[in-house]
Amino acid sequence: MRPENEPNLMRLYLRHCAIGFGLSAVFVALILWYDVAGLGGLIAGSDVGYLAVFLLWFFNGTVFGSVQFAIVVMSQADDDGDDDRRGPLIPIRVEAGASRGQ
Repeated sequence: MRPENEPNLMRLYLRHCAIGFGLSAVFVALILWYDVAGLGGLIAGSDVGYLAVFLLWFFNGTVFGSVQFAIVVMSQADDDGDDDRRGPLIPIRVEAGASRGQ
């Protein structure tokens, strides 16, 4: 890749982290709405439920944002097309002998 074609990595990172945190918000909302494993009721009945919701959103957002960024970075790899330069792989039989240690 030539330098003028390279993406602005910081902008790319922030955009996909924002997408990850948006997905995290939807994910946490669905977890609470469907009361998965009783989390919705537990958080609603707690006096520090807002902290639990924030931590669920933040840590899931960190994971989802990292995955989003990793997918984008790995999909930008150039395909050189040099995968077939070795030719077909042919198995070769190799005799393996064992010696008795004394």
